[in-house]
Amino acid sequence: MLAQMLQRFSADENGTTAIEYALLGTIIAIALVGTFALLGDGVANLFSGGDDGAQATLDNAVGRL
Repeated sequence: MLAQMLQRFSADENGTTAIEYALLGTIIAIALVGTFALLGDGVANLFSGGDDGAQATLDNAVGRL
């Protein structure tokens, strides 16, 4: 009886799709946070005015290459 219950439990795939989607969403969220953390200041400076505008941001990026 216990062996049958364990066999049915291991064969049951209900809920696996939800877990896979949750893991995929978590991975995408982590990638987005990492991207925003790396590029956030550069994008913010790109759209700001004055000495920190687009030209200064591009010059800074080219200077780092």
